[in-house]
Amino acid sequence: MHVRVLIRPKAGILDPQGQAVERALPALGFSGASKVHVGRLIELEIKDPADLPAMCERLLTNPLIEDYEIQYGHTTVTESESTA
Repeated sequence: MHVRVLIRPKAGILDPQGQAVERALPALGFSGASKVHVGRLIELEIKDPADLPAMCERLLTNPLIEDYEIQYGHTTVTESESTA
């Protein structure tokens, strides 16, 4: 099964990359963007999707500072928000 894991900083965690992008957009003529966050996307093929939350918690993310979402096809399941 093909899955995607979207990783972003938790609310309240400093995101210097997101801040830099947010400041750069108006300078480039793009207005109206706010609350910009820069994260990561991990795509993988997995045999047992039940293993994915444990993979995220133990390796793919830093659960102290990052939230993640798991996308199965067109369905998104937010996992780490409930463990905060």
